[in-house]
Amino acid sequence: MLPGFAINPDSLAKDWSPPQARPDWQARWLKHQKRAVLFDLDGTLLDTSPDLGGAANAMRLARGLPALSIQELRPYCSHGARGMILKALNIGHEEPGYENLRQEFLNHYESRLCEETRFLPGLDQVVNRIEEAGMVWGVVTNKFARFTEPLLEAMNLRSRMAVCVSGDSAAFPKPHPAPLQMATETLGLPAQAVVYLGDDQRDITSGFHAGCFTMAVAMADFELGALPEKWGADALATNAQEICSLLKLNS
Repeated sequence: MLPGFAINPDSLAKDWSPPQARPDWQARWLKHQKRAVLFDLDGTLLDTSPDLGGAANAMRLARGLPALSIQELRPYCSHGARGMILKALNIGHEEPGYENLRQEFLNHYESRLCEETRFLPGLDQVVNRIEEAGMVWGVVTNKFARFTEPLLEAMNLRSRMAVCVSGDSAAFPKPHPAPLQMATETLGLPAQAVVYLGDDQRDITSGFHAGCFTMAVAMADFELGALPEKWGADALATNAQEICSLLKLNS
């Protein structure tokens, strides 16, 4: 069990059936007069890999190990501390002593939360176009609020968002649907008026079982788990232009 979670999010996947893509998702979403777009945070909206990677490399350097390139670390960032510690130290979350390493990693990360974090390429324009289209948007992430809130404030995004659900906001983290259900309830919209974008299979599982439409975002290499085209998302985008096209933001 991970502190802060009622249950380890990695153990929840077996409780939810695999999502099934819905080919007519776009027409069904567009029929709603009021619509919203929600984003996962790390690896979907923001490229947090330089700061997450910096925390991982601080742990390596403390142990006399050379730093890894951000390119090597980036594919593991969507898995948070678990993925970064696995790549940096080759220690899994089930191994003894993992929790101490996790706290060490989080302390390093908190000290450099927004030094090099930026939008994923073109995602700032995606957000602008969502706003220009009169839609609301927000974030649903497994990152704890102690990191999410100050990071979004530092990026000058928090006041622009209609909703923000962090990893410790709902009763269960993704892949459980509770975080997406909380977000749609906060927005006051039916689930099918919402598209959720994520770069991890747990995002698609959570969104699907919450009743939202889902888009897999594949802007980096994947090292853990199934490839994005196997996640059962309603749509797959590999860059910001594809996201805009799928969301009908180009017209």
